[in-house]
Amino acid sequence: MLYIKYLADKHAAQIITDNEQHISWHELCRSCKENGEDVSIDTSNSITMPWWSFLSIRPSINRIIKKHKIKFSADEEATRLLKLSLSREKWYKNANAGQLQYSEEEVSRILKERGFQRTLTPQQLRNVTKLVSLPAGATFSVPGAGKTTEALALYCLKKEEDTRLLIVAPKNAFAAWEETLEACLPDGPRVVRLRGGSRVVNQLLKEKPKIMVITYQQLPNVLNEVASYLSTVPFFMFLDESHRIKRGNSGVYGRAVLSLAHLPDQKLIMSGTPLPNSTEDLIPQFNFLYPEIKVDKDTVVDHIRPIYVRTTKNELGLPLPKYHFTSVQMSPAQRRLYDLMRSEELRQAEILLARDRNRLRTMGRSALRLLQVASNPSLLANSDFKHHELLKDVLLEGDSPKINYVCARARHLASQGEKVIIWSTFVESIEQISSRLSDLGADYIHGGVDSGSEDDSDTREAKIKRFQDDSNCYVLVANPAAAGEGISLHKVCHHAIYLDRSYNAAHFLQSVDRIHRLGLDPDIETNVEIVISPDSVDESVARRLETKIHKMSEVLNDPSIMIEPEYADEEIDSGLSKQDILDFIKHLRGE
Repeated sequence: MLYIKYLADKHAAQIITDNEQHISWHELCRSCKENGEDVSIDTSNSITMPWWSFLSIRPSINRIIKKHKIKFSADEEATRLLKLSLSREKWYKNANAGQLQYSEEEVSRILKERGFQRTLTPQQLRNVTKLVSLPAGATFSVPGAGKTTEALALYCLKKEEDTRLLIVAPKNAFAAWEETLEACLPDGPRVVRLRGGSRVVNQLLKEKPKIMVITYQQLPNVLNEVASYLSTVPFFMFLDESHRIKRGNSGVYGRAVLSLAHLPDQKLIMSGTPLPNSTEDLIPQFNFLYPEIKVDKDTVVDHIRPIYVRTTKNELGLPLPKYHFTSVQMSPAQRRLYDLMRSEELRQAEILLARDRNRLRTMGRSALRLLQVASNPSLLANSDFKHHELLKDVLLEGDSPKINYVCARARHLASQGEKVIIWSTFVESIEQISSRLSDLGADYIHGGVDSGSEDDSDTREAKIKRFQDDSNCYVLVANPAAAGEGISLHKVCHHAIYLDRSYNAAHFLQSVDRIHRLGLDPDIETNVEIVISPDSVDESVARRLETKIHKMSEVLNDPSIMIEPEYADEEIDSGLSKQDILDFIKHLRGE
């Protein structure tokens, strides 16, 4: 006899046997350990695992139960959640068969009857009509296509009187949700921001908010408080920029989100760049939507195809941006320093390869340092660095050739009346370039710049407004990790320059989309210039980004995100994949 319990405080399944000596129990334990995630054998007669993980291996558990003709029962909540899971599985099969619940005309009529004020574009209407037929779906539309509007239309169509909505999003997307909600449902509930410690969040939840937004960073800290509130009411859960959970159960964000995956009545993931590194990035996102359907890197693409929608840039009538690669040689002293560090890093890499390939992820730090040397060696001046004599020779030459070029290029554009956004991975480079171009009204945004009121000159919002409105502010310098989302600059700026880039494809694509998005005049030319030091780690980054973007375009059937040969809250060292590291080692070897 097996008994299945739902452990609400742990969001977990517990399987208990009354005969731990039977061969079926040993087979069940082995199967759970081999196929499930985060499985623990608590005692000789008890297995515990996250509920979403239990759902993913339920078919293999069922096979063992049938094989040995084992009787089983479940407590009331486990029974309810299993029925919900079976219902989702059935809906997924209907989606796979292409069945739709409503027509586009019916969707438009219902939205109007429920007070939804925005008129959906043809693409949005098509997407929402498909999503409304699913208990869990995905919108992978490009930035500017109106994913937030699609999400709120879905909420409006499917909600009941007491339905709650939990939105997990980057902090800089909060304002967009609030503004879009005001435009779509002006008479509806307002967004409550779940911020602060557990005591403050608890107090906010006591007021029984209808629509809540929380950051990926905050959710793990107040997971039990949020889950306790939502477990008492029907609710929807939307993930904005869902690729943030790409590490799944091995990451803090992914583990928190997945622990709630079995609870919502309706789920939606939203990302313009859902697989920034590889198809494996899709697995945790699909696990959130349908934990009861097991997928792996070989099957996830086929499984996600029936349940996602995407509006492409081509559908929006956006002309492709023009990409330009500019080659800037290092100075002689900079090249000597770079080549010395390159040979040292190669020795370390060869040692790691010989000893333990699993430790290659530590090479991310090496890639970071060489990116710094290639773009701006002065970044090493205050670090624990052993080649200070060589570095001193480099610093005596003044700013790096890359920084000199980027500043000269920005001045040339400003002389023609053109605004420009300059991107760099490194905070010190951002502030340095902003200082060099202060006479052009340059300002900067990085992770150290807080969000806030437009009236406070030091906030992110105030800096963006000044760049948009002030005719004397020609330059904005920014970090893609901090400013790659939630900013629209396409009305005033049509030039982007990259001092350097990381291996993170999502950061690159999203930063380009700040000036290339819906609403851009078709006659406007968008120019993206990428500055590269020849025979440096820049070339490895370029190769890997091109590979990742081609893979994403292939999966999403959208060539408009491809980098073609004629153009082109996550730390860089923690964001490198194994393939990134292996390409970096190829560069170290001079291959």
